[in-house]
Amino acid sequence: MGSSAAHQLKQLKPLYQHVVNNFVAVLAAPLAVAAVVNAARVGPDELIGRLQALRAVHVFLAVFVAAAAATLYVMLRPRSVYLVDYACFRTRPNCRVPFATFLEHAKLVTFVEGASIDERSVRFMTRLLERSGLGEETCLPPAHHYIPPYRNMEASRAEVELVIFSAIDDLLAKTGISPNAIDVLVVNCSLFAPIPSFTDMIIHRYGMRPDIRNVHLSGMGCSAGLISVGLAKNFLQVAPKGAHALVVSTETITPNYYVGKERAMLLPNCLFRIGGAAVLLSTSRARARFRLARVVRTLTGAQDSAYRCVFQEEDGEGHRGINLSKDLMTIAGDALKANITAIGPLVLPASEQLLFALSFIARRVLNRHVKPYLPDFRTAFEHFCIHAGGRAVIDELQRSLGLSDQDVEASRMALHRFGNTSSSSVWYELAYIEAKGRMRRGDRVWMIGFGSGFKCNSAAWECIAPACTAEGPWAESISRYPVDIPEVLKH
Repeated sequence: MGSSAAHQLKQLKPLYQHVVNNFVAVLAAPLAVAAVVNAARVGPDELIGRLQALRAVHVFLAVFVAAAAATLYVMLRPRSVYLVDYACFRTRPNCRVPFATFLEHAKLVTFVEGASIDERSVRFMTRLLERSGLGEETCLPPAHHYIPPYRNMEASRAEVELVIFSAIDDLLAKTGISPNAIDVLVVNCSLFAPIPSFTDMIIHRYGMRPDIRNVHLSGMGCSAGLISVGLAKNFLQVAPKGAHALVVSTETITPNYYVGKERAMLLPNCLFRIGGAAVLLSTSRARARFRLARVVRTLTGAQDSAYRCVFQEEDGEGHRGINLSKDLMTIAGDALKANITAIGPLVLPASEQLLFALSFIARRVLNRHVKPYLPDFRTAFEHFCIHAGGRAVIDELQRSLGLSDQDVEASRMALHRFGNTSSSSVWYELAYIEAKGRMRRGDRVWMIGFGSGFKCNSAAWECIAPACTAEGPWAESISRYPVDIPEVLKH
């Protein structure tokens, strides 16, 4: 009986959504009909007499107040920000690290003076890789292909220049924009902050204007790409109308290879791979491909456990690395709930908000054991770009948000093909969706990023013009995807 009732409710849900989401239209239609019927009953002579009875001053005030309110709204509302286009770094075949190569390399590092990776560590990384969701084509920077890995300043700068200059060159070629037309430059890279900064390197390389507003964000973690988008959006609000902002997101792997044996610090070695993205934003709609609807940031760093769950430190032997807490997924789940609470009222249709409100009231008033209603975010978005931080991250978000396998396909395939490319991973996922030809005009996209601190950040986009071709990081591999990813990969 319960199953039958649930089935009936499921069938009635589309009708409920239509009525609630179009409540104004449903309410206005009978009122408009009533007004027309009443006017017909009064007759034309009496209606004209009533209109003539209105004083001119009343008409003037009505028109003036409406015009003044409309003008004030237009002047004070934030400018719309658009995504002109984006480009991702295209990995090179000579940088590939198949599992066998990665593990052989790790075994050889055990013999390097100063390193403390041992056979036990290699076995642990083997198990991690087999369950990671990564494929055989992920890439590491050239410096990591040496024994021992180069981790010096020169090699680190070489990776930066390879990744970000390649992505920016592709973006400039796609958009046809001159570097001198860029008014704002925002770059994020968490673990490598040289002097001069990344922004200085880009300005010098492309000969940009001396008055360009520029910021380099460091230490912000894998969600920094969406923080950069939000910061660029704020800059564009005060820049001349039609200004352009260049956002560059990457993570420099070269100086951060961990050579110790702490298990919690070996995981980044297995997951992080080379990657980056360049994004061009503007307040001009001309040639824009997406409109930025929302950027919502939530931070849980006031809690000790959240603050230390992704922590850069030295182990007992002085080897520096990133320590990932065993409570990471729980903390990420709490951060996601906070972000959902913030973004939900801004993007969800009225039908979902009403059900959530009723569920909240029922839990508070009637019974705290009433199961909370999980809003269906598929009513607000057609596509999801979840940070490819690892298989467990994607699994947890799929479960928490009630998403289908196809909803998270882009994230799983990006992790398989490119690995965890940190803050740029959401752009590889968007490129996957477009390369598959699934994006349509008017489609809405939800980007979700997680990062140290601990942060969960969201960006909502609306498609204006989908990509015409599959050019980009997936150009040579999209025909092979999606692929089946087993729970444990055995060789």
